[in-house]
Amino acid sequence: MERTFAMIKPDGVRRGLTGKIIQRLEDKGFKIVALKKMRISFDLAEEHYGEHKEKPFFKPLVEFITSGPVVAMVLEGPGVIAELRKMMGATNPADALPGTIRGDFATTIDENVIHGSANEADAEREIALFFRPEEFVS
Repeated sequence: MERTFAMIKPDGVRRGLTGKIIQRLEDKGFKIVALKKMRISFDLAEEHYGEHKEKPFFKPLVEFITSGPVVAMVLEGPGVIAELRKMMGATNPADALPGTIRGDFATTIDENVIHGSANEADAEREIALFFRPEEFVS
């Protein structure tokens, strides 16, 4: 069974969208096997977004993701990585289709409500960054 990492970002938590987003994920048939609300430390944020370290948006990205609580989760299901990416919609909400999470809820490219792993390698790395094995519940 495939697993992926998903995170409702500070703007989504602040705007009270956590329940609506989780409902969509569960309605799709994804099983939530780990979940927690947390504040991301600066160090964890830098590690999580390390691939963007040399890009001009890295510092604002780290500042944003550490600006408030997030809801981190691990989802499980067949094809969950690709399916979650479809459900999220385009990174820029202006390009996200209605019916996608970003198309319906996100306001700007900088505050786009949700993060999901891009591929299997990223999913494994991100899950390990945010969750210990004993935090999983089947």
